[in-house]
Amino acid sequence: MVPMDVVSLLWEGQPTPRRGPRPAFTLDDIARAAVRVADAEGLAAVTMHQVASDLGVTKMALYRYVPGKAELVALMTESALGPPPKLPRGPWRARLDTWARAMFDRFTRHPWSLAATVGTRVPGPHELLWLERAVAALSTTPLEGHEILDTAVTLIGHVRAIAEQYAASAHEAPEQALTATMATLLRGREDQFPALSKALAAPSPHHDEALAFGLDRILDGVEHLIASRS
Repeated sequence: MVPMDVVSLLWEGQPTPRRGPRPAFTLDDIARAAVRVADAEGLAAVTMHQVASDLGVTKMALYRYVPGKAELVALMTESALGPPPKLPRGPWRARLDTWARAMFDRFTRHPWSLAATVGTRVPGPHELLWLERAVAALSTTPLEGHEILDTAVTLIGHVRAIAEQYAASAHEAPEQALTATMATLLRGREDQFPALSKALAAPSPHHDEALAFGLDRILDGVEHLIASRS
């Protein structure tokens, strides 16, 4: 069942009262305050009380605008993700690469949004516009609708996985750190892990290239599928 309070807040916005004083805050004001709390302290720190305090009002006053925390998280997620960037004209592959990297930037800028965007929930206009841009990039290819959607979902999954690694490592270079740790553990144990030791010993031209490598391989597969239909 779709929670109508969330649908109303995300898609219809804040109603303008016909009588009485104008609201002291907009939904955007409230969402930005919640985002500030989450960026500083994490999603668990976001409570109606904390956000109300940030705005300088009581918790009961905040309930006049937002029914509860679920609606608050939906608003702040929509605010943090924001609208997608305009994609470059040209081939679908370059457009999707730009799209995926922009999504990675939003997730790493607001790591709590990874936890806020899982499970069954109501996406907002900005979030659906992200999906719209990805689908539009492939709309002139011979792929079928479900294949286009699956491509977008696969890209999102890859972006999320790498963004989660960055969030867990406090934005340090996760691949470089993991490689250094494994090299230390394998020193003197090369005979037990010969394949892994050989792979780690091979020089890499770049550090932390998992995002780009994964994007390229996913898009290679999509390109192959498109070519097979032409």
